[in-house]
Amino acid sequence: MQRMYSPWREVYMQSFKDVKSAVKEEKSVFSDIPPEEDEERFVLHRGKTCFIIMNLYPYNCGHLMVIPYFQTPDFADLDSATKLEIMDLTDLCIKALKQTLRPQGFNFGANLGRVAGGSVDTHIHFHIVPRWEGDTNFMPVLADAKVLSNDMKTTYSNLKKAIAALVEAEKP
Repeated sequence: MQRMYSPWREVYMQSFKDVKSAVKEEKSVFSDIPPEEDEERFVLHRGKTCFIIMNLYPYNCGHLMVIPYFQTPDFADLDSATKLEIMDLTDLCIKALKQTLRPQGFNFGANLGRVAGGSVDTHIHFHIVPRWEGDTNFMPVLADAKVLSNDMKTTYSNLKKAIAALVEAEKP
């Protein structure tokens, strides 16, 4: 592979808005969701430093997100307790999804920055996407549409019950 260098583009690349300063200017869609809006906003569980929410624009049925309360675009800004709870809540999500939707696999990760696919790039969040054999088809390519076979409210109710039972079972 041949590489071409264009150092004059560095000025252009550095002209993009600094995401860290944008955090100071605006609250993300994930910030300050009051507990009384949990059901309408599809918040499934609130931990000490993070919460679990259903993605309103899911890649697949049961697409969940773990989101720190602290708004930052940078993983390095999260303290150890938050990083640990992200992993604990991800484990909880996977267990609840296995019980309710029985997926055959999962995608887990974060889009760090807009160029990585992060549509809310000022507030780091982690995706848990259940996967099934053959869960992709021609619709997204030909019709720019995703077919989801589960009702969001029913899925929310089932996951909320499963998560509550799992949390209760883990208590000493």
